Amino acid sequence: MNYTLAVFRARTQTLLFVKLLNSYGIAVSVINTPRNLNISCGISAKFASIYLNIAEDIIRRRKFDSFAGFYSV
Repeated sequence: MNYTLAVFRARTQTLLFVKLLNSYGIAVSVINTPRNLNISCGISAKFASIYLNIAEDIIRRRKFDSFAGFYSV
């Protein structure tokens, strides 16, 4: 299965994003951000790539100012 990481620069926004994905019934994990990304608060949201469209919609509607990007795993 392919996964996507949502990377943020603020921990509070990472956790809010996780909560929002959970409200859609999407399984999401909080993981340590890989060191090679080196652009975040240290944690990221990991979810199945099939939910990327929903995740992008959440980012657009909520205007997360610390969002750094999506990365495929």
